[in-house]
Amino acid sequence: MGKAIFCIVLPIIHKLTMPIVKPFCALKPATPLLADVVIRPLENYCPEDVKAIALKHPHSFLHLINPALENPFLRGTKQELIYKKINENLESFIEQRVLERYEKPGLYLYRVIHDGLTQTGIWTLTHVDDYLTGKIKKHESTVQEREKLLAEYLQQTGIDANPVLITYTPHQAIESITERYMALAPDLDFAMQGSRHQVWPIDDETDLAVLTDAFASIPYVYIADGHHRIASMAKMAMHKRALNGDKHNGTELYNYLTTVYMNTQQVKVLEFNRLVRDLGALTKEEFLANLSHSFDVELASTPVMPAELHTLGMYLSKQWYILKPKNKLYDEVDPVNLLDVSLLQKFILSPILQIGNPRTDARISFEGGRTPIAALQEKVDSGAYALAFTLFPVSIAQVVAVADAQGVMPPKSTWVEPKFLTGLLTNYFN
Repeated sequence: MGKAIFCIVLPIIHKLTMPIVKPFCALKPATPLLADVVIRPLENYCPEDVKAIALKHPHSFLHLINPALENPFLRGTKQELIYKKINENLESFIEQRVLERYEKPGLYLYRVIHDGLTQTGIWTLTHVDDYLTGKIKKHESTVQEREKLLAEYLQQTGIDANPVLITYTPHQAIESITERYMALAPDLDFAMQGSRHQVWPIDDETDLAVLTDAFASIPYVYIADGHHRIASMAKMAMHKRALNGDKHNGTELYNYLTTVYMNTQQVKVLEFNRLVRDLGALTKEEFLANLSHSFDVELASTPVMPAELHTLGMYLSKQWYILKPKNKLYDEVDPVNLLDVSLLQKFILSPILQIGNPRTDARISFEGGRTPIAALQEKVDSGAYALAFTLFPVSIAQVVAVADAQGVMPPKSTWVEPKFLTGLLTNYFN
């Protein structure tokens, strides 16, 4: 790699315990190339889109995730060749100044404006030990195979370009610095598919000290989105520690992951609705009869988007219903059982429709809150699905309560925004 990839990293001394945030010299796209480089996460594209974008945009970050192989018959496995190509592409991007590194280590103020919503946060590096010791609290389980694949990518490339979203109780010192920097012109400012993204580097030593001390004074923080990413980074870091043996001291860059901290007032949680392919062996009448044992079932004349907790919408055979759980159906003390997704799973999906594991059962699918309710209805009317369930969004307070209780939410309980772009700011740690 050329000299352009290096910067001086300031040591950060933490007087308190949590969380350990670290300024870093992020890689950013050259300003004229922002729209060409930055992409949405890979899962947002179908294979045909990936190929088309890569061909049209030689500077797309896709070339650092899923590159085309000019000669797939070279020695080595396909995966080895892909990682080799990614590393070659990254070196080329830096040498050609497609990606530029900030000269001074800093934290970064990030603001995204979309759908009438403005959200701001602090983009940092965070030590994986805070996750491993439980100081960064989680509320979801992860799938090991998915962890393994991402951990291997991180280890082989050293590219951490998609941050974990972490939330915390608002802190006056952090919010004051945020407001002050937002009054300045941003360093990065561009629009993409109806959303606007802005970045301000924070490299003043006094401001960095205030921010690191402020974060260190927060007892616990919470993963809002990115459970697999943080678990994969921790897995990769533990593997590198084992490889380095006694040479490991905990300060190496591979011990840190990119994170964006947004306070609980900034994070937006949308509902995650359900579609079910069939009623199993039940007729419509049998299904509704079973449903009435646990829920009051009311006919609705319009599509049902629940306006409060413990109200579910259901669409079946061109008819909308309102479902309300009967008395004492749930434990008021248990924050997981209080969730509407838990009520749906425990009293409808599992016992009536025989969907015991929604992670693996092909009869159920999930639609995030950005999917219009008319689209859900259309999928049922087309015959692709037998029924749809609409849910009231989980609140950020419920997320915190579940994490504090060391509970685990059912899969696809929350659709959290913002969804970060890939390649806007990147930590290269190899």
